[in-house]
Amino acid sequence: MAKKQSARANAARVIAEVTQQHRSLNGVLSHALLALPENERSLCQQICYGVIRWHHQLQAIASQLVKKPLKKKDGDIAALLLCGLYQLRAMRIPAHAALSETVNACKQLGKPWATGLVNASLRNYQRDPSSFDDSALQQDSAKYSHPDWLIERFKQDWPEQWPAILDANNQQPPMMLRVNQQYDSQDNYLKRLQKADIAANAINQTPQGILLDSPCDVYQLPGFEQGHVSVQDGAAQLVAKLLDLKPNQRILDACAAPGGKTCHILESQTGNAVTALDIDPKRLVQIQQNTDRLNLSATLIAADAGDITSWWDGQKFDRILIDAPCSGTGVIRRHPDIKLLRRPEDIASLVEKQRQLLESLWPLLNTGGLLVYTTCSALKQENEQQIMNFLQQHPEAQEEISTVPPATRASVGYQRLPGDDELDGFYYACLSHR
Repeated sequence: MAKKQSARANAARVIAEVTQQHRSLNGVLSHALLALPENERSLCQQICYGVIRWHHQLQAIASQLVKKPLKKKDGDIAALLLCGLYQLRAMRIPAHAALSETVNACKQLGKPWATGLVNASLRNYQRDPSSFDDSALQQDSAKYSHPDWLIERFKQDWPEQWPAILDANNQQPPMMLRVNQQYDSQDNYLKRLQKADIAANAINQTPQGILLDSPCDVYQLPGFEQGHVSVQDGAAQLVAKLLDLKPNQRILDACAAPGGKTCHILESQTGNAVTALDIDPKRLVQIQQNTDRLNLSATLIAADAGDITSWWDGQKFDRILIDAPCSGTGVIRRHPDIKLLRRPEDIASLVEKQRQLLESLWPLLNTGGLLVYTTCSALKQENEQQIMNFLQQHPEAQEEISTVPPATRASVGYQRLPGDDELDGFYYACLSHR
């Protein structure tokens, strides 16, 4: 790695790691930003998210500009070319600056030989952008900037809504807050934001939700460090209400990290015994940090929720939340790397993992208790089909119909598609043990 650090060179490295090594964008980017001066970090982040979000489209254009594919070891240069295209097409950077700084980044990557290639390619695009764009957009994967297999899945599941889903997935996500009802109300916190000159509105679907007009640093939020508010999408905030929490209950959050729903459960009804599980001990640290900041307490256990012999103490639960591992196809706007990292063969293994969790945890529910199953997926196989199959296998289970539906009614449960009411895509089902 060259000693000199710049936003564009670092962005190219990050994008190459995501595309070639299939690493998570958040994980790689968080380390890359630390190596940059503070005034370069925002630009690097913007470029990384933009290029990953529009990768399929940018790649289709780049393949017209560079006829001979670059070698794998030069993946950073291929990524840098995409960074240059994204700046020219979508950012408010003067074209001459975007071009010269992107070309200079070749030297910072230790590959001065590539300056001519990147310069010629970007200038070639600049001369006639519409012809390159029009040619690329003949392919659906480039037009919608999604992999073909995922476009087909959305078409199958949502024959009328699929173009709107793809469009919603490509939007920049808004920043949403959950007011801690133990400290404040939605109305009062909106007034506090107004005093702090942070423009915001109530999220009508949830009593604690607030939508910011534009994202800001969390430490600018009034009372953030004191636990008065958390960052959480409104769709995720609807989960706690479905649990119909009462005092003195024993509650299991089976796949709890990073802890947003665990904390919302604890905020919603004090005095309950909440057990939060996650298979990854490192992710439990995130839950602990969240509960500490909010002055809440839960029993945290690092374990595979499906392997009950490794963690269960034999006492049944009044409420169980399975926020199941899933394809994440409802939150692509927040995690655009899903479009590059997820594979079609992943879906079947996720569906099997979800089935195992339901089968393993259902016997741990008290008679009269509630189990809420949620995913941030927009695929029916993980959602209504999963729950329909479960109900067919378990005559003692019945679906509870919500008096205030969290989303559009599905054949079983409720499905919120990406972008509905500006919220994330989410599936909800509530089952009772009769």
